[in-house]
Amino acid sequence: MKAHDIIIVGGGQMGLALGYYLRRAGADFLILDSEGGPGGAWRHGWDSLRLFSPAGYSSLPGWLMPPTDHGGFPTRDDAIAYLTQYEQRYELPIERPVRVIEVCRADDGLVLTTDRGDYLAKRVVSATGTWSEPYIPRVPGRDSFEGVQLHSAHYRSPDDFAGKKVLVVGGGNSGAQILAELSQVADATWVTLKEPLFLPDNVDGRVLFERATARLKAGPGAEPIGGIGDIVMVPPVREARERGVLRSVRPFVRMTKDGVVWPDGSETKIDAIVWCTGFRPALDHLRPLGIVGEDGRVEVAGQRAIAEPRLWLAGYGDWCGPGSATIMGAARTARDLAAAIVPKRDERGESARN
Repeated sequence: MKAHDIIIVGGGQMGLALGYYLRRAGADFLILDSEGGPGGAWRHGWDSLRLFSPAGYSSLPGWLMPPTDHGGFPTRDDAIAYLTQYEQRYELPIERPVRVIEVCRADDGLVLTTDRGDYLAKRVVSATGTWSEPYIPRVPGRDSFEGVQLHSAHYRSPDDFAGKKVLVVGGGNSGAQILAELSQVADATWVTLKEPLFLPDNVDGRVLFERATARLKAGPGAEPIGGIGDIVMVPPVREARERGVLRSVRPFVRMTKDGVVWPDGSETKIDAIVWCTGFRPALDHLRPLGIVGEDGRVEVAGQRAIAEPRLWLAGYGDWCGPGSATIMGAARTARDLAAAIVPKRDERGESARN
């Protein structure tokens, strides 16, 4: 059985950011990644996906993302190229593809059962993200719909929807970006719970991160600090606004075999629905520990699991680090997490390297 002081489950942006700090600290660690190559969840983004912030503000610790050749907001491919070069630049110890099936307790640590054998770690950081757990709401009649249903996790390009009548469901940034490009080739309608909120044209995703941080600092019961879900006006979304298509309607109440029924009882026939309705934490590998709640989360203090102090979680959303599901937030979360997870002195009583 392979043994390490620290094992990180997940080789995406959070795993790499934490790996950077652990290497600086001289820690004995290993990153296990289930993907076939670098890039984490970005490998599965749609072709035209844009980041919410300029390259310099979408960076991991130690090395800024290089400016893009095309200018403006980085694309999915820019993010993958950056993460690929990042793990090579810092020679991070990554084994892939290795799928962690379950994590179980042992007297001397936590045992990780994988499709490549067992591993033992004194401390484990779960950083598997959310991409593999897409969420689709339980709308009455959804199973009877005979058209195409696709979550944004599996959407790639508008080509398959050309000339069709499509609903894009979800009021976040993914919904806005996908609606923007689908509306160029299809009869696309945007369905959102409420009227979408747009950031000013000259404001980017940095604002969303700072708002998330401020909200957590304010604590439970504080007044909301607006617009956590505000939409960043990346170029494709601005162009859609100029075409007059950046409008939305409120949700339908049920689905039929060939369409949807609206609150007023009217029906619309459609060919496809793209669900941009978010994700849930990918935590099935932690269920043997008995610490995953009904809400799909693990109760943490900071990032440390309260019921299993040898386990930390990071990169799943604000509940385990402000903005930690973003590149910018991953960098900040990793810095604090590394300081908490690495002992101040090693077993010989010597100071760990900074």
